[in-house]
Amino acid sequence: MTQRPTSPRAPAHWLLPSLLLLLAIALGACSRETPEARLRQAVGALGEAIEARDAGAIEDWLAEDFIGPDAMDRDAARRMAALMFLRYRDIGVTLGPARTEMSGSHATVRFEALLTGGGGRLLPDSARAYQVESGWRLEDGEWRLTSVDWSGNR
Repeated sequence: MTQRPTSPRAPAHWLLPSLLLLLAIALGACSRETPEARLRQAVGALGEAIEARDAGAIEDWLAEDFIGPDAMDRDAARRMAALMFLRYRDIGVTLGPARTEMSGSHATVRFEALLTGGGGRLLPDSARAYQVESGWRLEDGEWRLTSVDWSGNR
């Protein structure tokens, strides 16, 4: 019986595929976003919808049972946004740092928002800072705004 000579390179046929598999697993784990990161993206996307003056896109982020100040429902929120978009040609939204409290599929996000509106000139016609508290719920893998309340800073 003859014995095959062993080579120090013999394990290479499984080493490279194993390293590639580990790299793919590591990259996959890194690309999965945490629920909090997805929530922060949702808050940012809602701000972008406001700046884009898209009342329909704003409504898309609202849960069916959304409730706002003075018992504002989802449809009233969309109508209020559309009215503001008619009043102000340019809308700007600057969000301050968010403080997020996660509790399973629910979250509360508090932040300061600076809203500006104007006619497209260099300076806005109107600017105001608000303290915002928003409630969010995870629905079918997407965060939806369930409630919002704000108070203006003077």
